[in-house]
Amino acid sequence: MAIAASRLGLRRMISSIPGFTPPPPATPKPPAEPSTNLFVSGLSKRTTSEGLREAFAKFGQVVHARVVTDRVSGYSKGFGFVRYATLEDADAGRMGMDGQFLDGWVIFAEYARPRAPPSPPQDSMSQTQSGYPSSGYY
Repeated sequence: MAIAASRLGLRRMISSIPGFTPPPPATPKPPAEPSTNLFVSGLSKRTTSEGLREAFAKFGQVVHARVVTDRVSGYSKGFGFVRYATLEDADAGRMGMDGQFLDGWVIFAEYARPRAPPSPPQDSMSQTQSGYPSSGYY
């Protein structure tokens, strides 16, 4: 009860600030279109690309499986991708592995979204020929 009252008080206090408007609520992303490539999240740090392939191979022909790792440490980032030969295999893998345990962790499988286009280059006026800011500080 005290927490709810304090939240109400905080909301009143914030709404009394002139010119402040809270941000709009986040809109959920639409589901990705079906493809042969699956995005797998919630992976254990112990899960390897081969272990990922073996787990998903029960549902169809896996063309490629990859656990994404940190470039410096080599440790898993906790997600990966599985590519199947057909859409039917990919759907079976998604349905069969979503919410299942792999190496002691619950994993989530969904259709992978295409990569966003690269961002435009930075303003060339703010950097020198060397690529460092022109302020002289490093």
